[in-house]
Amino acid sequence: MSPAEHFPLYHPPGAQRAFGTDDATRRFAKVAQLEPGSRVLVLGCGPEGGAAVLLAQELKCSVVAVDTEEALVSPVRERVRSQGLSDRIEVRRVAPDALGMLDGPFHGILVPGRVQYPLDVALRVFRPLLGKRGRVGFTFPARVGRFTPKPVLDFWEKRLGAPLLLPRELLQALETGGFEPESVESLHDTELDALYKDMEAHLPEGASPESAAFREELALHREHNQRPGVSYAFAVGRRKEPGEKPPASRDRG
Repeated sequence: MSPAEHFPLYHPPGAQRAFGTDDATRRFAKVAQLEPGSRVLVLGCGPEGGAAVLLAQELKCSVVAVDTEEALVSPVRERVRSQGLSDRIEVRRVAPDALGMLDGPFHGILVPGRVQYPLDVALRVFRPLLGKRGRVGFTFPARVGRFTPKPVLDFWEKRLGAPLLLPRELLQALETGGFEPESVESLHDTELDALYKDMEAHLPEGASPESAAFREELALHREHNQRPGVSYAFAVGRRKEPGEKPPASRDRG
């Protein structure tokens, strides 16, 4: 599949990330079994750099915090410097097509809210950057609920360059991409509505080509009474090695 036309998906600078809360970061750290000295890549760190700072302060991880624009990484550099974390956090601006040039391996890759690539491209980029048993946790749109209106499905297929997947299908995609799927969660209706309100508040004034698709996404959300049958999901998978045996059955038979 060729990359979708408008990647990365637009995210207003300064807006909150779908899974950028401290609790979400701690949940990923627990699943990824991060510990002091673990090397972690935070992709799409945003101007606050909250996930990177938490991993460095609480877990004593060695973090590479990356985003695609200087306006996003400059505030993170200043925060890291002011909090005395320069020995634990490296902040870098990296173009989306140059992520594979980063020096791996990483124990974990965390993508708390920005969707940078089509799904199959993302998994091909992430896997070589991880060490053995390394985990990736990434954000991606997903179908939720019992019914998704056709205009919503059509919009997202155009945006993603592929049909919108259910959360369980995201896990299947992880497995196809060389990962052992471990968990997936999606934003509840109230969480998604709060995310959209915050993103709208951070939109630049006036129309812009970058924000046009997001405004259409927001309009669909409201047109269907904040329940359009699509949300943002966060999936976690462990890098799987060739020939690795499947995990033991959990039901004893």
